[in-house]
Amino acid sequence: MAEERRDQRGEMGESGGRSVRPEADAWDALVATARRTVADGLVVGTSGNVSVRVGDTVLVTPSGVPYDRLTPDDVTGVDLGGRQVLGALVPTSELPMHLAVYRATDAGAVVHTHAVHATAVSTLVPGLPLIHYMAAALGGPVRVAPYATYGTQELAENMLRALTDRTACLLQNHGTIAYGTTLDQAYDRTAQLEWMCRLWLTASSVPGLSPTLLSEGQVAEVGERLRGYGQRGASGG
Repeated sequence: MAEERRDQRGEMGESGGRSVRPEADAWDALVATARRTVADGLVVGTSGNVSVRVGDTVLVTPSGVPYDRLTPDDVTGVDLGGRQVLGALVPTSELPMHLAVYRATDAGAVVHTHAVHATAVSTLVPGLPLIHYMAAALGGPVRVAPYATYGTQELAENMLRALTDRTACLLQNHGTIAYGTTLDQAYDRTAQLEWMCRLWLTASSVPGLSPTLLSEGQVAEVGERLRGYGQRGASGG
């Protein structure tokens, strides 16, 4: 009987280990993505944040902790209502934005940055001009969400309106937010948005000339073509 109880405890412990493993793996991937935003110049210091959904738990970068200092023991997670269920570190102050995306979409991951070119564009126009057809990869013309104080519900609501039928938007005088089914996809969309903003700023800076822009119809046509882009069975474009 004692041996049976030990076996049961062993099975429970093993099962418990398996149940934690997806979150541990997801945390490792989240930290790697957060560090990538810094390495690629999309974030300075701790100015951005990253999250990934594992079931009904959202793992998020903690507030004010440099990404190169995060360890497996620093895993930070909340439920979809914002209640902390994992870790002791305080979640990112931008948690309302992340949770709003998960509640309104089928997102599996969210990346928020203060990328310099994208932030610059957010101060100039109500939407990124159609400088390149890859706007189609984000759902169409990229909108700018009106400014609101960081970490507020108002900002989250403004962001959701700008994200209608889109997978990324600009946040006025603030930065970018993008989501995807995976961390890689959310990151790639963020990088694509920053590149398009840099392209438009570069083309617009030539004295006496204005860049040629695409029509919404041309971008929509590309969107249709992108549906079949890439290798069969691949998850990304």
